[in-house]
Amino acid sequence: MSRPGGIGRLRPLWSGALAGLLVLSACDRAPVPTSKPHARPDGLVTEKPYEPSARSAALARHYARLQSHLLAQGLLRTGGGGVDTPYTERDVARNFERIAFYDEYVRGGGLQASRDGPDVLRKWVSPVRMSVEYGKSVSDEMKAADGPAVEAYAARLSRITGHDIALSDGAANFHVIFSSEDDRADTVARVRELAPEIGQATMDLVESPPRSIYCLVLTFVGASQPHTINKAIALIRTEQPELMRRSCIHEELAQGLGLGNDSDTARPSIFNDDEEFALLTTHDEELLRLLYHPNLTPGMTLEQARPLISRILAGDPGQI
Repeated sequence: MSRPGGIGRLRPLWSGALAGLLVLSACDRAPVPTSKPHARPDGLVTEKPYEPSARSAALARHYARLQSHLLAQGLLRTGGGGVDTPYTERDVARNFERIAFYDEYVRGGGLQASRDGPDVLRKWVSPVRMSVEYGKSVSDEMKAADGPAVEAYAARLSRITGHDIALSDGAANFHVIFSSEDDRADTVARVRELAPEIGQATMDLVESPPRSIYCLVLTFVGASQPHTINKAIALIRTEQPELMRRSCIHEELAQGLGLGNDSDTARPSIFNDDEEFALLTTHDEELLRLLYHPNLTPGMTLEQARPLISRILAGDPGQI
C-alpha cells in the first residue's frame, strides 16, 4: 500500500507574491539547445499507465449503475435531513440504544448476523489518530478528492463529539485504506500487518468481499480494557463513484467510533441500510454527541445507560 506524502498535513496553496513568482517561472522558456539530444538508450523501460483488470472494471461499472439507480429514486441524499424527516428525543434515544448497544455482526464471525441481545457500550478513550493509505491502483485525482474529505470529516467528528480526533502526524490507530480489487493482495497483507490478531472469518471477508460490501470497518479492543476501542481499520473500494466513496467515509468512520449497528427505524440516518442518506445527518450528530457524553462510559450496560440517556437528551443535569 502506498501512503500519501503530507496526508495529515496537507500542503497549503501558495499565495501572495510567491504565487506570482511561481506562475511567472512556469512561463519562462527554456534556452534553445546548441547540441543534438542524446539518443534514447536501448532497452529503457517506462512505467505503463495502470489499466484495471476485467474484474475491477466490471465492479466500477456495477457501482456506477448502482449509484445512478439510487439517485434516480431520490436516495443518497446529502442534505442531512429536512422538514420531511422530523424526529423527536424519543426517536434519538430508541435509535441510539439499537445502534450503540447492539452488534450488526457476530464479533469475529465475518458477515454472520448477530442475533444477541444488547451488549455494553464501546467507544474510544484515547485520542483517535487517523491515517489515509492508498492502493497502487489509486489515481492522483482520487487521492486529491478522498484525502481532504477524510481530513475534513475527522475535524467534523471531533467538533461533534468533543473527542480528540485528527489525521496523524506520526503513529496512527485508525487506518483508512482506499484500494481496488487489483490491490487486494496488498490490502490483505496490510490488514494482517496492522492486526495480526484478526480472526480467520474476518480475514476471509477482507480477502474475498462480496460486491454488496462497498466498504467496512474493523474495530479492536484491548485485553485489559475490553470495552474501549483502541484500533480501527476502514476499507473502502475505489471502484465506487465519488459520492458512494464519500458515503463510505461518513458511515465507516462514524461506526469506527462506536456506533457499530444499523437500524431500519433510524431516520434521517446513515445508520440504516435503506441508502436514503449518503452523508451524516443532524440525527446522526445527536447519536455521536450522546456516545461521547462523559457520563456514558465504556462497559456501561443498556440498563445503566437508559436513564442517563433520557436526562442528557432532555437537557436536565438531574442526578447525572
